[in-house]
Amino acid sequence: MEGGRHVEETGSVVEDTGKQHRVARKGDAPMKTERTLLAAALMVVAAFLNSLDAVIVRTLAGEVHPLMIGFFRSFFGLVVVLPWVFARVDLKASPYRFQHVLRAGLKLASLVALFVAFAHAPLADATAINFTMPVFLVLGAWLLLGERIGLSSIVGVIAGFAGIVIIIRPGASAFDPWLLFALAGAILTAASQLMLRRMAVHDTTQRLVAWNLIATVPLGVLAMLPVWVTPTGGQIALLALQGGLGALNMTLITRAFGLASASFLAPFDFLRLPVVAFFAFLLFGEVAPVETWIGAAIICAAALFSTGSTHFRRRK
Repeated sequence: MEGGRHVEETGSVVEDTGKQHRVARKGDAPMKTERTLLAAALMVVAAFLNSLDAVIVRTLAGEVHPLMIGFFRSFFGLVVVLPWVFARVDLKASPYRFQHVLRAGLKLASLVALFVAFAHAPLADATAINFTMPVFLVLGAWLLLGERIGLSSIVGVIAGFAGIVIIIRPGASAFDPWLLFALAGAILTAASQLMLRRMAVHDTTQRLVAWNLIATVPLGVLAMLPVWVTPTGGQIALLALQGGLGALNMTLITRAFGLASASFLAPFDFLRLPVVAFFAFLLFGEVAPVETWIGAAIICAAALFSTGSTHFRRRK
């Protein structure tokens, strides 16, 4: 999860492990194959767990405010990883303070926006729209960080917007304004990742992950206090499950990116769509229209095309 956002904390892990793949010897081929298969299996499990996020939010819709869901998601996620933070992370060594808070605010806002979409819009549509995050990341890196993009990336960005239009269908009778929250969530996640890219130059992955979790919780408290309603025991159980699954999902993805290349693993994230569509049909009777699958296919291809070409230029 973190929703379409779930590889956010592993960016520098990908950078760090790239050297390991380049120095592999011929005798390491069987072991490398095993690592690659394990990484693929971890990503499949992560896609399944991430899909449960949308199901839990829809189950709680109308009973627990999205701001409260955002707080509890962060709180229980922090509880799960707190022993790891105390044991392995030197928080004081981070050169950042305000930046951690700002990035945590962006992350919380992106979570809440996505939860609003999950609560009100068709789950498959909201999930497909959230796949546009890499497209906005490439666009933001060009506009805000001055990174050069080629013709292939431009084509990918345009195709991504075309996919959005196909799914949202603005001006049509089927237009669902709640899907705009999923779009806002993708944009906010991209902004958070742009900050992560700059901060990772002077800080470690472990500290960035830990500080982001720690800073998100007090911000979540402030945001949800105006809408606070004491949840029931069953609701608390679902919220705790969601937070635990989010922490586990992040762990699985981090491990996967330490075993295989980002270019190989990226397409596995799109498995979330068929899984979400299956649960939406099974539990809530939602049937994704053909426009959703067409738009999602275009968005997925655009995301792979634009980010893949950018990664190739960097390595070159």
